[in-house]
Amino acid sequence: MLAGKGYSWKAARSRLPPTRAFWHILRNTRFLISIGLVSVIILLWRSMGSAAGEMQRFYCFGPSKPPMQMTQNENAEWHAHMSTPVIFNHHKPVEVNASVQHVNLNEITSTPQSAYNKERVLLLTPLRDAAPYLAKHFDLITELKYPHDLIDLAFLVGDSTDDTMAFLGRELDRIQGTAAAFRSVTIVEKDFGVTHGQNVEDRHGFAAQGPRRKAMGRARNYLLSAALKPEHSWVYWRDVDIVDSPDEIIEDFTAHDVDILVPNIWFHRYKEKDGEKVDIEGRFDYNSWQESPQGLKLAASLNKDVVLAEGYKEYKTDRTYMAKMGHWTKDKDERIPLDGIGGVNIMVKADVHRSGINFPCYAFENQAETEGFAKMAKRAGYGVYGLPNYVVWHIDTDEKPGNA
Repeated sequence: MLAGKGYSWKAARSRLPPTRAFWHILRNTRFLISIGLVSVIILLWRSMGSAAGEMQRFYCFGPSKPPMQMTQNENAEWHAHMSTPVIFNHHKPVEVNASVQHVNLNEITSTPQSAYNKERVLLLTPLRDAAPYLAKHFDLITELKYPHDLIDLAFLVGDSTDDTMAFLGRELDRIQGTAAAFRSVTIVEKDFGVTHGQNVEDRHGFAAQGPRRKAMGRARNYLLSAALKPEHSWVYWRDVDIVDSPDEIIEDFTAHDVDILVPNIWFHRYKEKDGEKVDIEGRFDYNSWQESPQGLKLAASLNKDVVLAEGYKEYKTDRTYMAKMGHWTKDKDERIPLDGIGGVNIMVKADVHRSGINFPCYAFENQAETEGFAKMAKRAGYGVYGLPNYVVWHIDTDEKPGNA
């Protein structure tokens, strides 16, 4: 303690100046002025330091060099204060521009319950010199039970020399003004320079097959590209020269839930026998077939630009034809795989076409048009099938004008 070292409180107190001396100093004018000056200097220093900090924060950030000499990182840091954060709301997207259309194909499905799910069907028909068959065509499609407000019609009129366009307009005027009207109608005009006639020799002579099938492939592709919309789930190809078909054919075909499906195509021919007319149920479409070893061997021996044509002695393929199988009295839902298909009646999931599977207007694996379409689809991993007991009736095989 201090007391142990010779100090005491009284001794220390005796050394302090008297209280009056403290009060005198505090009341001294010079002392008060000094205190005031020191306080003013401290306040000014703090205010200047704060202002300098604010200036540095808002105006003096970034490197002290011209923008052209900044690195990418320095430039990004310099302009960071001008970046506006964007929050993307999937439920309510910002409308950037009224001309920008948003298409969500994830919502487009092709299901067995197509009518229940309100799936849109695009019905496509290529036409060439088809005036005689349009009335029957519209009679049949107006009987379809699939909701007409879910069906869009599209036609391609090309290289016609008759009144196909006029007859088409008349039939559309007749149908679209009734309760059976379809959702929409698109008419595409496109000539391809086809000059061959529509008689049997011109249409089905061996020499005409390659050019004819290529031209038909182009017609189908032009029609498809002009008419297919994002909202379509199914594409139904239907020729104009069908004379009879079930009115639930769309429901029957979509119920199979396969990528590509075709029926068997037959025809009626009535002949006199013992004074009575006899119905000869003829097989029509030999373009729906299953491949054979002989067909593969033949294709391998041909130039890649040659188009194989079925049913001609020049090309013996020994393929299995669906036209020679089945019967309309048997189970209509029996299904078989196919390697080639005809074009009279085809149901296709729209995504197959969207994936780039169309109708080759060139030799694809030595096939063109619908047969090339089937080959291309199988190459891409899609399923191609036929219904041997589900019969759609075509005009007689005298092959009058009608299809492109």
